[in-house]
Amino acid sequence: MSLSSRRKAPKALQFVLIPLFIILCSAACAQTITPPDSLKKDSLSKHMALKKPSDSLSKAYDIADLLRNILHPNRKTPRIRKKSGITPMPNVAYNPSIGAQIGIKAVAGRVLGSDPNTFMSVAATSASITTKGILYFYISHNVFTPGNKWNFQGSLVAAKTVTPDYGLGIGQASNGSEADQVLSNPGRKGYALHALYYSLREKVYKQIQENLFLGAGVSFDIRNKIEDRNSKTDLTPYNIYSDRHGFDRDHYRANALLFNIQYTTRDNQNRAYKGVYADAGFRLNQSWLGSSKSAVQFITDFRKYWSLSDQNPEHVLAFWNWGSYLLGGTLPYLELPGTGKDTNFRSGRGYTVGYFKGTKYFYSEMEYRFPITRNKFLSGVTFFNIQTTNDESGTKLFQKWQPGAGAGLRVLFNKATRTNLCLDYAFGNYGAKGFFLGLNEAF
Repeated sequence: MSLSSRRKAPKALQFVLIPLFIILCSAACAQTITPPDSLKKDSLSKHMALKKPSDSLSKAYDIADLLRNILHPNRKTPRIRKKSGITPMPNVAYNPSIGAQIGIKAVAGRVLGSDPNTFMSVAATSASITTKGILYFYISHNVFTPGNKWNFQGSLVAAKTVTPDYGLGIGQASNGSEADQVLSNPGRKGYALHALYYSLREKVYKQIQENLFLGAGVSFDIRNKIEDRNSKTDLTPYNIYSDRHGFDRDHYRANALLFNIQYTTRDNQNRAYKGVYADAGFRLNQSWLGSSKSAVQFITDFRKYWSLSDQNPEHVLAFWNWGSYLLGGTLPYLELPGTGKDTNFRSGRGYTVGYFKGTKYFYSEMEYRFPITRNKFLSGVTFFNIQTTNDESGTKLFQKWQPGAGAGLRVLFNKATRTNLCLDYAFGNYGAKGFFLGLNEAF
């Protein structure tokens, strides 16, 4: 870490303590204002274990029911099972970042053990190809042992990627050199970076009291054969940033230790009606682990859900805040936090992944979810989001904001796990807009 970085670290540390304080206070408030008996109702025991049809799942109608009625119109509808099995499906998606996607996917959900308070464990795997030349394979899991004593979260990714790039910052013009202007890219000119990408991530959380977990883990992110095949000039944002910060243009490693604290009372991981989720932690890229450069980041994720109706709990107001703040060291260009760089790549609907990015990034979104049909087969959402980041030309975090908004349709795919097929249309500034098709809610 340079001397200048060391001098800036205390100020940055003071700054990131603010969102950490907000998250911990929010978690504490959630514990304080919730009556003891209500806390149990907020747990997954009532919804995920499916012992009580409090969310009217017994009357819900999903895609499996539709197919059964078409193929076997006289067959009786079976009961909802306590544990959902493995569900294979076509992996069809679309968003402006990847283009149209086709592939195969399998998802699974199951409550381990007999403890009724155990959260549901989920896992997924997929292989796909897109119209933009992306090949993608992944395996992911989020497993809770009986009684939630341990939680294992991890993923494995191997991909041939095409990453859209729109420069550094939030779209603020630079008065510096030509290179500074290209890097800040106020007009949001589009670039595309091809690469081979490999990622292995695993975190282990230990429950220290009800709904509160401490975790640690490792993350290995590797990119090889990085190239911009379309630009006819050497002066691109990626090349400028990489040269300035001493990264090889062709490849890099971002290997890290992870330390987290997590608090959750969500009644469902796929589609919560109520509860809170808060996770805050440090990511420490370490050269002794093979990382190209050392760096320290502080990352926060806070989500809150309010069900607006006892009779129709699908009327939900949901809030999400995600932030990532570099405290010291240097990050590779494609690892900078920004639009769609959250764990599930769902933030910033209206813009492509990485449309805005910097060393510090702050994002918030509010969404209203509502049923459309009485049998819950169709529902809808409306949402609004804002984001801000810094750049290397003097623009500070919170100085300039970029909004996004949209609406979407939901089709109930699996009522046992509350899984929705999601179709959203979103738009933002600079003419950014597009359809986003995926499985499960954005948050």
